[in-house]
This record gives sequence, structure tokens and C-alpha cells, in this order.
Amino acid sequence: MKKSDINFQIELDENNLPKAIQWDASDKESAGMESTKSISVNVWDNLNHATLRIDLWTEEMSVVEMKRFYIDILGGMAQTILNSTGDEYFSEEMKELCDRLVKHVNEENKRNS
Repeated sequence: MKKSDINFQIELDENNLPKAIQWDASDKESAGMESTKSISVNVWDNLNHATLRIDLWTEEMSVVEMKRFYIDILGGMAQTILNSTGDEYFSEEMKELCDRLVKHVNEENKRNS
């Protein structure tokens, strides 16, 4: 059976806030650690029937980047739910939410420019 490792290294400042985030995965194309501004990891806890979350970001991540990051996450989840369950309604509702959020972010950016 094939196994894959995913590793995160988080450098914290004196207030225990992420200063730098690096990641690596045994199956990724390029070798070695890569920097990123944010990670979001979700784990289903079978025992307690609850979702455990880790959301971290560095101070270099702008508000606009954060919003786009979460829109991308939601869009990916919409595709995953369609692929895994075939539930087109659920998937389309999530995609429509993403479309509304993109419109909101774009309008917000125009106002702030």
C-alpha cells in the first residue's frame, strides 16, 4: 500500500502567532519545503462526530488574499461533494455561494481602489 506524508513547519513569533509557514509532501512535484502564507486543515473526528480545524496565516497574507483563499476552498469543496456523493444540488448551492462571494470581493476591491 502506498503512503504519503504531508508536513507543516510553523515558525511562531513571541506572541505565538505564525511568522512563517512551510510545507512539504512526499507526492508533490518539487522537492523540499515551500513557503506559504496560509493553511487550512480539516479533520473528521469519527469518535466525536465533529470536525477539527487548523487555520493559520502569516501577517503577510492580505485580507483580499484571505478572502480569495476561502472562496477557492469552498469551490474545491463543492467539486469534492459532487465527486464523492453525486449530490448536484449541494454542489451547485456551494458554487452559487462562491459566485456571490467573488462578486462581493470584486465590488469591495473597486470601492477601495
